[in-house]
Amino acid sequence: MLDLNEIAIFVEVVRAGSFAEAGRRLGMPPATVGRYVTQLENRLKVRLIQRSTRKLGMTSAGRNFFDRCESSVTNLALAEQDTVAHSQAPSGLVKVAAPSGFFDAFSIDWIREFLDAYPLVRLQFVLNDEAADLISEGIDVAIRAGQPLDPNSVSRKIFSQRFVLVASPSYIQGRGAPTVPGDLAHHDCIALITRSSGPPVWHLDGCADIRISGRFSANTARAVLRAALAGLGVAMLAEVVVAPDIRAGRLLRVLPELAREAGDVYAVLPSRRHISPAVSSFVSYASGELARNAARFNTTEQH
Repeated sequence: MLDLNEIAIFVEVVRAGSFAEAGRRLGMPPATVGRYVTQLENRLKVRLIQRSTRKLGMTSAGRNFFDRCESSVTNLALAEQDTVAHSQAPSGLVKVAAPSGFFDAFSIDWIREFLDAYPLVRLQFVLNDEAADLISEGIDVAIRAGQPLDPNSVSRKIFSQRFVLVASPSYIQGRGAPTVPGDLAHHDCIALITRSSGPPVWHLDGCADIRISGRFSANTARAVLRAALAGLGVAMLAEVVVAPDIRAGRLLRVLPELAREAGDVYAVLPSRRHISPAVSSFVSYASGELARNAARFNTTEQH
């Protein structure tokens, strides 16, 4: 039978990039960390990590084992925090970073319900489409898409999302609907720009990247949505953002067979250590509510 402590230490070694750094984070000597990993390898009868004097690398078996175990280790850590939270009254300020249009896509009613359930907790939302620096900005939890790159952070998957193409009925009436991806080159397309944006290109599953052009662009999804509703062109936005307007007829799907699987949305914490009961309670509550909301946003049949 596998030892959960050995698995957790292996995951921490991979995240830290070295036995020494993992030992520092875990509060144990590097030699002890190495012994736990060796014991795990012996149980599995396979080499997980290649050791050298210069660097540490994973074998293909190690990478596969890490990919399968990492989220489980994270969820166990959060489950422990959840258990502790039930034995202590959550209190204090929880600072949350989220996209600028977060409350346009998700009802704010669940916030009231959360605050009613935890009367000693206060919430402060920092809304910005640029990814917040969790440490320097004092963020307790961020709601963001894409697996976090910071090995010190801890993340909990909430739901998977995809991007779809939309335009207003007035735009389609005036310019016609694109029928093949290449038609987008002859349409006004509304670009979402970021600090790292290069030439405006849309990446869609199942077809080549599409270089777009248009007379309006913006740096927030909220502004792009408003531009699409105003008839300024075709937009590519997360399905959770546009679903209410599609259902109400204010937007139409364009090239509905195309979409971009945009990956998962996570609750990201700057560290797994010293997570307060208030933060743990918020992550658990928000994860459940947002996942339930996201399940309602499938517009596949809303062509």
